[in-house]
Amino acid sequence: MRTFIYARVSTDDQTTENQVKEIHGAGFAVDKKRIVTETISGSSPASERPQFVKLLDRLEDGDVLIVTKLDRLGRNAMDVRATVEKLATMGVRVHCLALGGADLTSAAGKMTMGVITAVAEFERDLLIERTHAGIARARAEGKHMGRPAALSTKNLTLALKQLAAGVSVSQVARDLNTSRATIIRARQRAEAA
Repeated sequence: MRTFIYARVSTDDQTTENQVKEIHGAGFAVDKKRIVTETISGSSPASERPQFVKLLDRLEDGDVLIVTKLDRLGRNAMDVRATVEKLATMGVRVHCLALGGADLTSAAGKMTMGVITAVAEFERDLLIERTHAGIARARAEGKHMGRPAALSTKNLTLALKQLAAGVSVSQVARDLNTSRATIIRARQRAEAA
């Protein structure tokens, strides 16, 4: 059985040293050749982290991977779950110090991951509900949704008058300091109305 550490930080001004010390302090003796560190944003899925991908190539059935926290393994609970499941299919046990050193591939670890995933899905669903409720409330209050109009009502009226007078789309766009596409869209909307 070989033991590996995966330590990740998000920015160059951070260091993985504390994570490695914490794992050693928990009683795990890991050879320096088996400590994999990486500086990459936590928003990157595990499958897109170069050092983690290289680590996957080194891991074998019976190996143990240790992380200090779940967020070292993935960008969110779903990504962490997929990563742990992939490692489990390889026969690699995953231990997380923040969860009392629990083996996430064991029966108790799988239950823990299930609870974490369920909570993450619940939080995501609540966020979606709150977002939809906020949008509905804003619309009911008559607030404009989306990007602001490229042309003010005054400039839109001016643009349509100039176009009707035969001024070119390019010239109208220059006069109003906007793009040709904006003037074309304004003309098309006016024609459709």
